[in-house]
Amino acid sequence: MRAVQITRFGGPEVLDVVDVPDPVPGPGQQVYEVSSAGVNFADTHHRLLVPVVVETPLPR
Repeated sequence: MRAVQITRFGGPEVLDVVDVPDPVPGPGQQVYEVSSAGVNFADTHHRLLVPVVVETPLPR
């Protein structure tokens, strides 16, 4: 199975496509085939080791 793996902090160059063993489900578990997965804003900051702190005022 191919996967994108991050083993160090940095920019897009730290995203490595690697071959990993196929997952084996445990009792009562299921493995699903995934053809694509999204990356969100917080994911990009975790890769850069930048904390994501957003103060959102709550309604009163």
